[in-house]
Amino acid sequence: MYDHVTTESQLAHLVTRLGDHPHVAFDTEFVSEHTYRSQLCLVQVAAPGVLAVIDTLKVRELDPFWRLLTDPGRTTVVHAGREEMGFILQAIKARPARLFDVQVAAGLVDHDYPAGYASIVRRFLNVQTNKGETRTDWRQRPLSPAQLDYALDDVRHLEQLWRKLEGKLDASGRTAWMQEEMATWQDDVEESFSRKRWRRISGLSGLPRRELAIAREIWHWRDSVAEDRDMPPKRVLRDDLLIELCKRRSADPKQIGAIRGMQRSDLKYIMNGLSEAIQRGLELPEEELPGGERHRAPPPQLAVIGQFLATAIAGVCRKQKIAPALVGTAADMRDLLAWKLGHHDGDRPPLLASGWRAGFVGPLVDDLLSGKAALRIGDIRAADPLVIDRA
Repeated sequence: MYDHVTTESQLAHLVTRLGDHPHVAFDTEFVSEHTYRSQLCLVQVAAPGVLAVIDTLKVRELDPFWRLLTDPGRTTVVHAGREEMGFILQAIKARPARLFDVQVAAGLVDHDYPAGYASIVRRFLNVQTNKGETRTDWRQRPLSPAQLDYALDDVRHLEQLWRKLEGKLDASGRTAWMQEEMATWQDDVEESFSRKRWRRISGLSGLPRRELAIAREIWHWRDSVAEDRDMPPKRVLRDDLLIELCKRRSADPKQIGAIRGMQRSDLKYIMNGLSEAIQRGLELPEEELPGGERHRAPPPQLAVIGQFLATAIAGVCRKQKIAPALVGTAADMRDLLAWKLGHHDGDRPPLLASGWRAGFVGPLVDDLLSGKAALRIGDIRAADPLVIDRA
C-alpha cells in the first residue's frame, strides 16, 4: 500500500510522518524535452513504514518537503540524483543535509559507473525491478495503478541499498571517499545551475579565440530566448548551426539566413537578437577574448601517454574493486599529465590531482612516469592481462 498525495493537506501530513525518520529516500519522474527546465511530474518517497507518491501537477507548493530534506542530521538517499538536486536548488536554493547517491556508492565498491537503478538492485540485493512503463508521458492524467507502481519501484529498494552499500564502504575503508565525492558532486551540480556553462557547446574544440567569443555571446542569447519561451535551448538554435555561425563571422542577417537550417519561419522574430550577439563577439577587445592559454600548448605525445596510463589505471581499479569510469577518463589523465608538466590551463587542479583520486592515482602515475614502475602484458587470457612491475 502507498499514499497518493494530491492535496496540500495530504502533503503536510506526509511531511509530518517523514519528520520522525532520520533518513528519507526519494526519486522523481519528469519530462525535460519540451521546456527550458525539466517539468516535475511526480515525487516518490520512501521511509520506514512510509511509501508515497506526490502528484506535483496537483500539489504545486513542495517547499515543506524540500525543506524537510535540509534538516540537520537527516540523510537523503537517491539514485543518480542530479535532477533531484536541481529541483531542490531551484525551489529553495539549499542542499540536503546529507546526501547519499547509491549510483556513486556502487561505483566505489565494485560496480559499473554510471549504473542504472535496476542493475544496482539486481547486483547488490538480487532483486528484479519493474521494467514496464518506460515510455510513460508523466504529464498525462490520470496515471494508471501500473504506472504509479512502476514509479514507486524506483524508491522501494533505496533504503536497503543504502544500508548495504554503507556497509561495503565501511568495510573497504572508503566511507570518507563517499563523503568527499558527495560534497564535490553537489558543488558541481550547484555550480551548473548557478553558472552559465557555454563551454559545453558541442563542436567548440579547435575554434580560434574570436570564434569562441562569438560562441559565448550566441550561447547567452540562445539561453535567454529559451528561458523566455520556456523551451529547450537547442530548439532555439542547434549546436551545429551555432558553430557554423561562429565560423562564418558575419552578423549580416542575410548571410545568417542563407545558412542551411536557418530558414525556419520563427527565426525572423529573433534574427535581430542573434545578429546583435554575433556583433558583440566580433567587437570584443582582443584582451577580453576567451580561450587564451597561460601556458604553452601541451605536447601531442600527451594523448598517447594519457591513453596508456588510463589503461593501466583501469586495470588497477578493477583489481581494487572500484569503477574505472568513476575514477576518471583518458581525458582526465591527459589533464593530470598536462598539470604535472606545467601545461594545465584550468583555474583549479584537474580531477585526478585532488581529493581521494590524487591518493589513489597519483603515486602510481608518478612511479610509471619516473620509471620506478613498468607496465607489461601478463596472462593474455586473463580479464586484466596488464601487469604493473615496481622497481
